Amino acid sequence: MRYQILLLSLVVLLLSACANTPPAAQTAAATAEAAPTLAISTEEGIRTFVVVSEESEASYIAEEQLFQGALDKYNLPIGLATVRGSTKQIEGTLQLDLATAELGPTRFTVDLVSLVTGQNDRDGWIRGNALESNRYPLAVFEPTEIQNAPTNYQEGQEANFQLVGDMTIRDITAPMTFDVTATLQGGEIRGFAEANSQMTDWGFDPPSFLGTLTVANDFIIRVDFVARAQ
Repeated sequence: MRYQILLLSLVVLLLSACANTPPAAQTAAATAEAAPTLAISTEEGIRTFVVVSEESEASYIAEEQLFQGALDKYNLPIGLATVRGSTKQIEGTLQLDLATAELGPTRFTVDLVSLVTGQNDRDGWIRGNALESNRYPLAVFEPTEIQNAPTNYQEGQEANFQLVGDMTIRDITAPMTFDVTATLQGGEIRGFAEANSQMTDWGFDPPSFLGTLTVANDFIIRVDFVARAQ
């Protein structure tokens, strides 16, 4: 039972929710308003778990249709392409009573400024226009519920369930549900989580440049995560 509670609770770390930061990104992040400090609980029974940033990665995955202008301007091949913007700039702290699964103060963030796709022009446009991450540098995920969790989990087994919570991107907060696959082994949890979303949900239209490219409104948020008990 102890391991079942640990597995079900640690997965809120997945958005922790999120690469090397380019100089412009470092400047924007340094000048942005800092997120509020998370209070550390002193209640008896509460334990703390953290995301291992260097072993975790948060990404968005979108589909582009490239036209002749993309080839002429950026040497990108004409046709459909999958774009993945990723970062390891993930932070998160989970405070949990393992006996009751009661949470202490918990929050997970991803530095959107540091997202990179390998194409500087695209990344710069996203920072300044779509995500406006130079202005709103953090995505924040706050979990509220776990659904369809396994009832007889054994350590070492792969578990599948849904994690429900509130996501804040730019100045918009909206509900979001992640499909999670995770395994707990020896106090460490590894897995991945994916959620479907739309760009218009966050207050911007998908990019469209006549004769160059269009981007689908639908996209995927994916987090590959490792979290360890402290």
